[in-house]
Amino acid sequence: MATAPEDMTSKGRLGPERQAESATAVVGEQAVLAHVEALRLDCGLDLGPITVAYQCYGTLNRDKSNAILVCHALTGDQFAAETHPLTGRPGWWAYMVGAGLPLDTERYCIICANVLGGCMGTTGPRDVHPESGAPWALDFPMVTVGDMVRAQKLLIDHLGIDQLFAVVGGSMGGMQVLEWAAKYPERVFAAVPIATAAHHTAQNIAFHEVGRQAIMADPDWAGGRYLEHGTVPRRGLAVARMTAHVTYLSEGALHQKFGRKLQTGSSLSFGFDADFQVESYLRYQGSSFVDRFDANSYLYITRAMDYFDLAADFGGVLASAFLGSKVRYCVVSFTSDWLFPTSEAKTIVHALNAAAADVSFVEIRSDKGHDSFLLREFEFFETLHGFLNGCAEIKGLPIAHLRLPDPCAPDHTEDRVT
Repeated sequence: MATAPEDMTSKGRLGPERQAESATAVVGEQAVLAHVEALRLDCGLDLGPITVAYQCYGTLNRDKSNAILVCHALTGDQFAAETHPLTGRPGWWAYMVGAGLPLDTERYCIICANVLGGCMGTTGPRDVHPESGAPWALDFPMVTVGDMVRAQKLLIDHLGIDQLFAVVGGSMGGMQVLEWAAKYPERVFAAVPIATAAHHTAQNIAFHEVGRQAIMADPDWAGGRYLEHGTVPRRGLAVARMTAHVTYLSEGALHQKFGRKLQTGSSLSFGFDADFQVESYLRYQGSSFVDRFDANSYLYITRAMDYFDLAADFGGVLASAFLGSKVRYCVVSFTSDWLFPTSEAKTIVHALNAAAADVSFVEIRSDKGHDSFLLREFEFFETLHGFLNGCAEIKGLPIAHLRLPDPCAPDHTEDRVT
């Protein structure tokens, strides 16, 4: 492994006393914790050596007390606040991470890592099996949200951070936040689970299964060995993305944006082309997704979400996951989110209250559905900023005024990463 230069990436710094001893490799602008020891997975197998790809934004202070771990959603990655290297699009949380924004890079060191099983640098099914010399494909072991968090903990340990100031994430990222706070409460000062739940519902699992079956039904999937065959299951992966994308929106948002508007002119084709604008939009979402995401990673990561059940790890009682916890929580939901509705957030809040945990809860009015946490929702920005400022005051960290994004600036929402 190479020794990192002073800057971990083009955006982040480790801090003066850690830079010289870091064993982080740097690949282009991407930092990689390379070839760490084998990780014992929940399925009972050992996976290793593994790599963890991550990005940092801002500077880690001298006592390493200002680190915020951002956990990404299902199809997200570590490029939260910069141009994506494959798509050329802005970072998926560019509204949230930056100077003067809620995750303020002038005050905090923001760390975002690609999850285990992913396809943007962290070990996953498209990587080469050390024994066969071919891609892992379906020989890759099943991973869980717990495994993802253990891999992140290896990274945080490597960076010499004893306690994260905060762990923040939405959707699957919110599941990781809950896992961090429940399993490693001494390592987390504050936790912000957003638009998430303590387990997947049957409906959530059903939508994921439709997507997985679409991928596996594509002849180009080749039993998962498509990389060896030089193919990509484009049609199946695109359909999986289209199906999932519908769940990220609200009926109101779809109606407002598209209604029954026709794609071309005012006449119907009387065929199966994209007559309606909403059809064209979904097809675009599917086709653009194929260019940046791996089909087998989609199978593994959706399965990890389905398996997540925090209460099951604590005798079936969710409140037991938070007993004795000193973590400060801020649980956030959105009124139009039917994938992870407010009722699921309230279940988490009730469990935290039953455990006498320190918890705030905010339901934000929005018509944008589950994707609200990725978009310009100013009440959400103010909520997160206010909560982190309060925690910073307790922790003795600097506080600052919020710089809200320009409401007239283009809304980069064409390629969401939920």
